[in-house]
Amino acid sequence: MMRIDIISAVPDLLYSPLNTSIVKRAQDFKKVEIYVHNLRDYAHDKHKSIDDKPFGGGAGMLLKPEPFFECIESLLSQRKYQHIIYSCPKGKIFNQQTANRFSIAENVMIIAGHYKGIDDRVREAFATDEISVGNYVLSGGELPALIIVDAIVRLIPGVLGDSESALNDSFQDGEIVEPPYYTRPAEFRGMKVPEVLLSGNVKKIEDWKSDQSKILTEKWKKINSSE
Repeated sequence: MMRIDIISAVPDLLYSPLNTSIVKRAQDFKKVEIYVHNLRDYAHDKHKSIDDKPFGGGAGMLLKPEPFFECIESLLSQRKYQHIIYSCPKGKIFNQQTANRFSIAENVMIIAGHYKGIDDRVREAFATDEISVGNYVLSGGELPALIIVDAIVRLIPGVLGDSESALNDSFQDGEIVEPPYYTRPAEFRGMKVPEVLLSGNVKKIEDWKSDQSKILTEKWKKINSSE
């Protein structure tokens, strides 16, 4: 069973999504264990301080190194982690291939920054992977952590109802987008499902899906290259 540990300064942002839908099912099925660690539990002053002003000046507050070191070293003393992921804007852009790589690990740790970020000695000492979910800035690393967890967990065998669902997702075969999908009714408010999908001809249906996938992939590439 996979184990995922998430270290956060604001763990309340994580609890509900981690206990809903596919991620909850994976935990119920004993496919993954997910533990959230509150950084304040590792602060020992009377105010439970976990942040301070950055040396050299500048706006914002940084998360201090001491609570991270204590928490991470405690976890490392109990087990080996194949990946210690630091979610940050300057990291490698997260993609399906990276999710695939993370999903086969036994133990994964995610360090979620907040405020201005974290003392860089934490990253230097522990991070094996620096991951960004896009070229934009969020208030903290909790949302990226949830994205990474969701992408990993759904790939674990036995989590999804259809064993092939994850294998057929967009981007599993590189930069390839899935074709459009339809379900009942065959006509809704004048909008009809493409006739080929109703034909029962497997060869024609697969050819149609392949063509649509190519069209949508080119459209996706054009949209993203024009920004």
